[in-house]
Amino acid sequence: MVDHCLQASKLQAKVGAAHGPKKLMLAESATAPLSAAGRLESFNSSCVVLVPGNKLPAWMFADLRTDHAGEIGAVCIYQGVLKFARDPLLRAFAENHLATEQKHLRLIAEWLPKDQHSRLLPLWRLAGFLTGALPALFGSKAVYATIEAVETFVNHHYQEQILAMTSRIELSALRQTLLDCQADEVAHRDEAAAARGPSQSGWVLSAWCAMVGVGSKAAVSLIRHI
Repeated sequence: MVDHCLQASKLQAKVGAAHGPKKLMLAESATAPLSAAGRLESFNSSCVVLVPGNKLPAWMFADLRTDHAGEIGAVCIYQGVLKFARDPLLRAFAENHLATEQKHLRLIAEWLPKDQHSRLLPLWRLAGFLTGALPALFGSKAVYATIEAVETFVNHHYQEQILAMTSRIELSALRQTLLDCQADEVAHRDEAAAARGPSQSGWVLSAWCAMVGVGSKAAVSLIRHI
């Protein structure tokens, strides 16, 4: 359907050129710089697929702000783990996941204007670092359980946004970005669960992981506004 729309727009642009100067056509908007008003007009057409740098609908900023802050927190989690972990296998786990989260952060940052970033990023950096550093002081199992709890929440968080964009053709590129990030996070969750093993966690670790989940949910609610 998207290809059909774009082909129709290109045909309109050629016809317009043959009959003298006309208003900017949708096909041109994919390559020519647009004013803010022009981009908003383009967004209102289902024939336009937005890419990083385009003007997104206002309701998307709050969602992407949570994703951006969350990926910053994820980077800091693994930095916290690496600060104190000594187990070679755990360090390799953290280093690999850190590289993936840094990639996610770059992808999300391409979509979210800097003036829409959370104003509390220093707080989220500290919270992320502590979420990784504290369990690292208690051993590998605590870290793996923490990552499993974090990624379980992140998977659900991304899924809510992906479902909200299912029928929005113009957001298909952004939706695919989130799908790719979600797939990585699910892989992280499953890898952490496998590394943790089948043994039951003690009540202290279980309480810590529950707190991580509740804290993540509260943070998302706050980041949407600040």
